[in-house]
Amino acid sequence: MLTILGNPRRSCGIVTRRELLQAGGAGLFGTSLQRAQAALANQSALTARAKSVMFIYLFGGPSQLETFDLKPDAASGIRGPYRPIASRTPGLLITEKLPRLAAISDRFCIVRTVNHRHNDHNGCHYIQTGHPLPPAQRGAAMVDATEKDWPAMGSVVEFFDQQRGGRDFPSYVYLPNRLGHIQGYDRSGQYAGWLGRSYNPLATEIRKRDARDNPYFRDCTDEELNFRIDGLSEMPSLTIDRLDRRRSLLQQFEAGRQRLLSSAESNHEAISQRALALMSSGKLGRALDIRQESPALRDRYGRHLFGQAALAGRRMIEAGARFVTVLWDAPDGYSWDSHQTNADVDKYLLPGLDQTLSALLDDLQARGLLDETLVVCVGEMGRTPRPDTAAWGRGHWSHCFPALLAGAGIRGGMAYGRSDRDAAYPVDNPVSPEDLACTIYHALGIDPHGFVPDKQGRPVALVEGGRPLVDLFG
Repeated sequence: MLTILGNPRRSCGIVTRRELLQAGGAGLFGTSLQRAQAALANQSALTARAKSVMFIYLFGGPSQLETFDLKPDAASGIRGPYRPIASRTPGLLITEKLPRLAAISDRFCIVRTVNHRHNDHNGCHYIQTGHPLPPAQRGAAMVDATEKDWPAMGSVVEFFDQQRGGRDFPSYVYLPNRLGHIQGYDRSGQYAGWLGRSYNPLATEIRKRDARDNPYFRDCTDEELNFRIDGLSEMPSLTIDRLDRRRSLLQQFEAGRQRLLSSAESNHEAISQRALALMSSGKLGRALDIRQESPALRDRYGRHLFGQAALAGRRMIEAGARFVTVLWDAPDGYSWDSHQTNADVDKYLLPGLDQTLSALLDDLQARGLLDETLVVCVGEMGRTPRPDTAAWGRGHWSHCFPALLAGAGIRGGMAYGRSDRDAAYPVDNPVSPEDLACTIYHALGIDPHGFVPDKQGRPVALVEGGRPLVDLFG
């Protein structure tokens, strides 16, 4: 089910000269008026390497020692249960559980030294926004998203695209579910936060069969994988006249609503018009109809939820989406968050990742999309070098973990950064979430040190600090 959310807020465009004067006079964020003007000018002057981003998010935190930073010379109680295998990248050892990715490592770069100080799952905000989680009331579990949160990178892309106008397709899409929803949470980092709900992602929803089900660990039926979005699929009985009547009723409702609201400004009408445009075109529903793909290709991606969501994500990129997040969530409360045992990592997680991510890179390459699509695969943290249990259960470890980047000019066959002998801390080239966000924005031609307006119209830096990892690009 697709949700399109809106909230009353100031109608935001490109920051005005008056707002820049106010910002310069107040010295906001330590910037001068000249720096603010230069940043806005550069925003349209940068050359984009990528038309779009596929952000493959492995929520929970895969272990660096069981994926891309193996340490065969570490102590037996640290190095993990898997044999390292050679990849096509000199000096890069990959776990034996990722043989397909090892065979095509010349297409991607591994950054081995991502790190931050937030050693819990609220790092999901940091890794998706480039900003630490701000203080706010976050429910009993202290994980809920709020409107005080920083906007997701995808929401920033949506914002700039909406300002330019002329698009008939959502820029920011989240598949197959919103982060945490399959587990009963609504986690931070995936939304537009203070930027405004109209820049939230368009998201699908696929439910579990029951409380114990994990659709990432099994093949899913086409009935379950109904990525057609309610209200947006083609409906022969829905004529233009009926759409017009719906629009008229909506306008009447909005007029009454506005009379009741004390707030004078709202972008609710723009959101409604956009939803109606999507309904009448049917383009989004067709893009999400993965049944149009051959059975052989669907098998190649994997019939589990992650595989089919990644295939749907490729179709969304092809149709015009600009930032697509494909999520491997934790329906069971663990999955990549492997505190107790490595059993699911061994049986489902690593084989599923190897199958789907290699298929995605092959598919993008075959369709000529890899050169213009930046693929980023990352969790919000890694796992402890020393296991917590005899079954190789590892705890949270945000001090050093890997990210995979490919496409859009990324130099394949490269390992960036080096960790210590236990894969515990960076030895050289540490990479922060700010650096990763700067790199993604830079690839899209967005100045990472440019600005977006807050609800008061004041310019706010997209990323505070950080640097684009330009050495990753050829």
